[in-house]
Formats: sequence, structure tokens, C-alpha cells
Amino acid sequence: MTGNAPNPQPPNDPATVERGLFLGVDGGQSSTVALIGDASGRVIGAGQAGPCNHAGAAEGREKFIQAIGGSVQAALDQAGVAERRFSAACFGLSGGPAGKHALIRETVDVANFTVTTDAVIALTGATGGKPGIIAISGTGSIAFGRNAEGRTARAGGWGYVYGDEGSAFDLVRQAVRAALRQEERWGPSTALREALLEATGAHDANDLLHRFYSADYPRARVASFATLVEKIAVEGDPVARDILNRAAQALAAFVAAVRGQLFHCGETAHVSYIGGVFQSAMLRERFRMLVELEGSSHVAAPLHGPTAGALMEAYRLAGLTCELRDAPQGF
Repeated sequence: MTGNAPNPQPPNDPATVERGLFLGVDGGQSSTVALIGDASGRVIGAGQAGPCNHAGAAEGREKFIQAIGGSVQAALDQAGVAERRFSAACFGLSGGPAGKHALIRETVDVANFTVTTDAVIALTGATGGKPGIIAISGTGSIAFGRNAEGRTARAGGWGYVYGDEGSAFDLVRQAVRAALRQEERWGPSTALREALLEATGAHDANDLLHRFYSADYPRARVASFATLVEKIAVEGDPVARDILNRAAQALAAFVAAVRGQLFHCGETAHVSYIGGVFQSAMLRERFRMLVELEGSSHVAAPLHGPTAGALMEAYRLAGLTCELRDAPQGF
């Protein structure tokens, strides 16, 4: 869906595109990042602001506007350009586009724009806009794919209560369960228990559980302890290793589900990954091995980050095909 902001020239008029600026924005639960590119595909500015994942209530709407506007203005300042109007823009937002078009029109002067999900821009950045599948595992988890015909499919992404298998939150949830089972003597001993108690200051596993249920430990903070699971697994703890292996298996299952919906048997599918959980070398290698058991799937590190993917989608919207250049690392 595209915005209908007034425009004295058609959005894809060659004169407009040739001298235009293009905008990609990745808006999530922790930050909002913007990249500005010129008509040749060269990135000329980057900016960052706070999270923009809530846009419903009055306070959320204000934070959304501040995050989008702040990141775009910071990118404009770094670019050092006087022009403040964009020929095309893509906004990849956590939670999707619902209710956000009008707010963007209020905030950004853009001739033509699209609002999509963070999974779409992550895939575009990871594969350079080519067909493929992206597995995303941070606080939550999802797999998303697009084939050569432009059809898309997803698996996972159903939130921490009913889904998010293989996510950082899920890793910690499984670690807490293991600690509780050890304490109640119906599960094996694991170094995860002492590591979690030490990291949180909890007296025992029951105290740890109650802390994690409190407002002092929102979901993102609980998920941040996933690095402990990786550390204990690397040290050889069998329970922690099993948690990591099962997480890799869940993420590989998401990819297999998406592949089955989009790619024919024997057709090559390029698979990439993004998110903090994939910083675990042990999990990442297990994931690669499981995905590549299907002989036509190939796993590779992402070419670019999600914000670069959003900028590439802006070029696509304007009808431009260009190689992205000078994108900052990690964007």
C-alpha cells in the first residue's frame, strides 16, 4: 500500500527520480534507523532514534512521530543536503503497517511510500533483493520468504505466549524451566541454575521465576539473559547444549515450512539469518547443517541489514534498479 501525499509530478517521473532522494526506515522495539540514498544507489546519510513499535494511544503516537522524524532528520543532517522531500520511501515497521500511514504523512515529506513489516525489509537486505528466505531470531522469531514470482510466505512470529520458538526469550524460558526442574529434583543438574541466580541476584529458582513475572523484568530484559545459555553450552553443559540445539531445530523447521510453500522440490533456495540469537556460533552452525540437509537450500550470512533492505525497497517502488553502495556496516 502506498501513501497519497500531494505531488506536483508523478512519483516515477524521470526528472523527479534523477535528482531525488530515497529513504529506508527500519522501525522496531528497540530503535528506529533511517538511511538516505541518492538516485545512483549510494547511501549518503544514516540516522537513529528511539523505538516506534506502538502507535495506538496518544503517547504512543507521539513517540512514533518522534522516532520516525528524529531518525530521518538525523540522516538528513549527516547527508548535509538542503532537500527535505523524498521521491520514494519504504518503512519496515515492527507490528506491520496498520494505522501508521497517516502518521507517516504527517512526519515525512515523501512523494510515494510503502509501509511493510520488518521481516520484508530484513529479507530484501539479506539477499540483496533476490528471492530467498530469512530466519529472524532476536527477542522473538519468524521466518519469511519470497520467490521469483513475488509470492511470499511466513512461519512463526506468533509472540512469546504462543510461539517465538528458537528466540532469545524462548532460550531463557527453557533455561528457567531447567533450573526449576533441577531444584524440584525431577530434572538433571545444570550450570544454568547458578548462572541465572548469580546474574539476577535471585535466592533460588522460585525467586527467579517470580522476578521474571514482575514489571522489573519486561520481555526484552528476560531475553537478554540468552547469552548465558550460549556461554554455559560452550562450557559443555549438556542441558544448555540441548536447549541451543532444539532452538536451531525450531528455526530450521520454520525455514522448511516457508520453503515448502514457495519453492519447488530441487529448486535452489537462498537462506539467510539475522538477530541476536544467531550470534551463537554453536546454534548458527547447527541451523546451517539442518537447513542444508535439504540439498537445494544454501545458507549464507546476510549481505545487508534491514535498513538497507528498506532503502532497496524504496528504489524498487520508484522503478529503479541499482546496486547499493556505501551502506554502513550492520544497517
